[in-house]
Amino acid sequence: MNDIDTSQLLTQLRTMAAQSQGRLSPSTTGASSTDFSGLLKNAVNQVNETQQTARQLASAFETGNSKADLSEVMVALQKASVSFQAMTQVRNKLVSAYQDIMNMQV
Repeated sequence: MNDIDTSQLLTQLRTMAAQSQGRLSPSTTGASSTDFSGLLKNAVNQVNETQQTARQLASAFETGNSKADLSEVMVALQKASVSFQAMTQVRNKLVSAYQDIMNMQV
């Protein structure tokens, strides 16, 4: 399964919080700048991997594989469902923001 590195995530959040408060400039953080499309692509890939893992576990359980536990399968399916719903909500917000920008008069 995909596990999130919590220490790296906390470090990124703290760095972003410091940048937003003006304590650090973006050039002094040492983090490489990543574009939005790359972040979005990585998020979509993670959702896809979660769904594929859940599908593999479900099919292994259906075929009677002893390594696939029912609770593990159910948790994987729920993770896949929640991640897909979250990605759908992010997509909806992005489309809404795009439409708002396109409706602005210059």
